[in-house]
Amino acid sequence: MAQGHSVDEYLETIYFLAFPIGEYRPDTSGAPATLATRVAEMLGVSRASSGEMLKRLEVEGLIERGSQKEALLTATGRARAEKVVRKHRIIERLLTDFMGYTAAESHVHADELGDTFSDEMVERIAARLGNPERCPHGWPVDTEFEQEENLQLVPLSDLEAGSRATIVRLAEHDGDLLHWFYEQGLEPGTEVELAAAAEDGLTLRLNGGERSVGEEAAAGLFVRPA
Repeated sequence: MAQGHSVDEYLETIYFLAFPIGEYRPDTSGAPATLATRVAEMLGVSRASSGEMLKRLEVEGLIERGSQKEALLTATGRARAEKVVRKHRIIERLLTDFMGYTAAESHVHADELGDTFSDEMVERIAARLGNPERCPHGWPVDTEFEQEENLQLVPLSDLEAGSRATIVRLAEHDGDLLHWFYEQGLEPGTEVELAAAAEDGLTLRLNGGERSVGEEAAAGLFVRPA
């Protein structure tokens, strides 16, 4: 992605990192990455840009520093982040259900359109769509339910060979990877069996065939074990 992300995009990213399971977990070999580094990686910006925005968010009272100097969403920041997340998911459904975009395309365009819709418009869209429960990639529109459901899900990479599971959500922050999921038939609701696990990736059985899934992709598939 390009430089110049908005405050809301940063808050949305920090929201994903604030909760376990529902979190894109790229390879961070070695020492644990700082929040600024992880946010920078997910948004495709420099660590310096990320650090400057985190300072701004702290000044504006949207994040605060914890006991280990980590950045935590304040009550105000969390409320705003949850509103941004919900808006994004409803716009994605508008794009897929009404405008004919593919699920993978909807994520990119929802980022571009987020600031163009008022809260009142978003509520009208949600009502017109029948108040959808999930975005096209399986993430609940209701953030409170999302956080409860996190406890039931694990990344596919955490399963052992022979395990069966149902894909519930797809990581969205890497657009190329998101497109690849759909190309491979790795969509929400798909039942998979982990045939084999190796250091460089997994072999899945689904829909009568097999798929090779790399470590990064496996970490971005959130499943409900059978």
